Amino acid sequence: MGQAGKGVSMYRFRKMIKELESKEGRGTELISLYVPPGRPISDVMNYLRQEYGTAANIKSKTTRKNVQSALVKVMERLKLFKKVPETGLAIFCGAVAGERLGDERMEIHVVIPPEPINTFLYRCDSRFHVEILKEMVKGRGTYGILLVDTSEATYALLKGRTLNIVKRITSGIPGKHRAGGQSARRFERYREMRIQEFFRRVGEKANEIFLPVPDLKGIIVGGPGYTKRDFLKGDYLHYELAQKVIGVIDTSYTDEEGLDELISKASQILKGVRYAEEKKLVQEFLYHVGHGTGMAVYGERDVVSTLKEGLVKTLLISEGLRRVEVKVRCSSCGFEQARLMDEKDVPAYERSVLETKCPKCGNVSLSVVEKVDVAEKLVDLAESIGVDVEMISLKTQEGVMLKESFGGVGALLKYRRV
Repeated sequence: MGQAGKGVSMYRFRKMIKELESKEGRGTELISLYVPPGRPISDVMNYLRQEYGTAANIKSKTTRKNVQSALVKVMERLKLFKKVPETGLAIFCGAVAGERLGDERMEIHVVIPPEPINTFLYRCDSRFHVEILKEMVKGRGTYGILLVDTSEATYALLKGRTLNIVKRITSGIPGKHRAGGQSARRFERYREMRIQEFFRRVGEKANEIFLPVPDLKGIIVGGPGYTKRDFLKGDYLHYELAQKVIGVIDTSYTDEEGLDELISKASQILKGVRYAEEKKLVQEFLYHVGHGTGMAVYGERDVVSTLKEGLVKTLLISEGLRRVEVKVRCSSCGFEQARLMDEKDVPAYERSVLETKCPKCGNVSLSVVEKVDVAEKLVDLAESIGVDVEMISLKTQEGVMLKESFGGVGALLKYRRV
């Protein structure tokens, strides 16, 4: 089987969280339950039975009925577990409100989280509480990045798939050519003094930015020439930060372009950091497309074709892909038709279908019977035939390019397509 990998797993996890966040109840009828690993199922069942009894005191008959019904469903689902999974268990259940009053539907969602739950939580509210799950999708561990030369310094924080430029400061140091009337030696002394002052400012700002970061895993220092090494030789960084310098990288610039260059060159240091992994994957794809090597394809049709031919090594899908395959069926003659469209166009299309005549029998009896997310369909196809899948965010320039220039779907091939 292909590997969905962390990229796909976390994509699905984030998508599920977003769906849960969008659901609302008419009153405090939505139950959120978090159970940490090691907690006996019997203890949780006893707790829920007590809550069922307490719910009998709810004044609103509808709310009381919905809360008790949800509690029964949660207890029924808990009975399917002999023990709580290793990472814990989260269950969300309740009467989710529809567009009109009275069209509420009872839903239950069971989640085995990717990381251990540390606390027991029971909450009954008008929304599902997903804050604990949202914490799990944040990147673990932050890297500090400092780019420095004699003209400026740039500070950034890299966490998971997010790179934030925090600060940029300039030096005001004159160039190496001395001003008229100054001797070379005096000018050089003046310039050296200004450089030392700037290094002190760079160190103070680095201490101010990086020391408060609770999960700082390391600092990478970059920049052109020897300036960065001269800076590191001095006693400008707090000793705790100096001990966390894990790489010194030569870059041509100290701005955004320099950050991109540093991250590309520091791929081994940043191994496992999703931001760097995504950049590297898409850069490989762009190289093959740009050089016409025949080792990469893009677009839904060509990607599906190469998948079915067994040529794909890695499937790249943009998380910004919002394409849906909508299937329409005629209730009179059984006629079926499928169309691809952007997710935002689906509601209008559904409404228009109800007023459209069937092209086969002429009756106004068409309706949408199925909606399939194109990204999920591609992932399922890839996994079924043993192809690795990588979900690419829009956090990098390369990720945006995959979405905007290549339709959000690309593939790296095992060998050339004949």
